[in-house]
Amino acid sequence: MLRIDIITIFPKMFPGVLDESIMKRAQAKKLVDFRVHDLRDFSKDPHRKVDDRPFGGGPGMVMTPQPLVDAVKKIRGRRKAKVIYMCPGGTVFSQLKAKALAKEKNLILICGHYEGIDERVREMVVDESISIGDYVLTGGELPAMVVVDAVARLIPGVLGKEASLEDESFEHGLLEYPQYTRPADFCGKKTPPVLLSGNHLAVKEWRNEQAVARTKKFRPDLIK
Repeated sequence: MLRIDIITIFPKMFPGVLDESIMKRAQAKKLVDFRVHDLRDFSKDPHRKVDDRPFGGGPGMVMTPQPLVDAVKKIRGRRKAKVIYMCPGGTVFSQLKAKALAKEKNLILICGHYEGIDERVREMVVDESISIGDYVLTGGELPAMVVVDAVARLIPGVLGKEASLEDESFEHGLLEYPQYTRPADFCGKKTPPVLLSGNHLAVKEWRNEQAVARTKKFRPDLIK
C-alpha cells in the first residue's frame, strides 16, 4: 500500500478529489492510504499562525519553518518517506516521475503558499521540489491533487484494466491515437473504416501512425 500524506492550510479542498471515482476505489481496495493534515495544527503560535513577513523586505508573506518541520517529523515518525514540496520552482512533473513515485511506500506532499516556504525547511526535511508547469497558482493544493491522481492510478490494481495504461499518452514517447465509439456515423462524420474491419494488425498499424502524426502536430518536442 502506498501512503500519501498531504500537509496544507486548506484541508477542506481535498475531500472532493480523494473521495470520488478512482481515488475512492483505490482507498476502498486498500491500495492507497490518503491522509490530509492541517498545517495550523502543528503551529506553536497561540493564534495558529504559519506565516510571517520576509526578512530583507518585499511583498507577501513566507511560511514559517517551525510548523512545517514539526509536521513532517511528526507525520513521518520512524518511517522512510519521500518529502516533496509543491512549488513553481520545482522539477516539472512528468509521466516518468509519476511512475517513479508510484514505486514508493510513503510520500509526504507539502503545499506551499504565499511567497513560499522558509528555505531552511527545504534544507532540513524536503527531498525534492515538483512543479506541474511553468505558471504560478495561488497554492500547492491543486498541484498536489494532480500528483496524487497521476501516481495513484499507476499502482497495480487501482484501474480496472491494467492494459488501459499501455497505450496512454507519453507511455511510448507519443501522444495517444484518436479514439472512436458508437455510433459509427455521427452527423455525417464517420469512424475510420479500419477500426470497423476486425483486422487487429491493421488497427494497430493505423493507431501507431495516428499517434506519430498527432504528436508531430501537437507536441513536436516529443519527437526524437
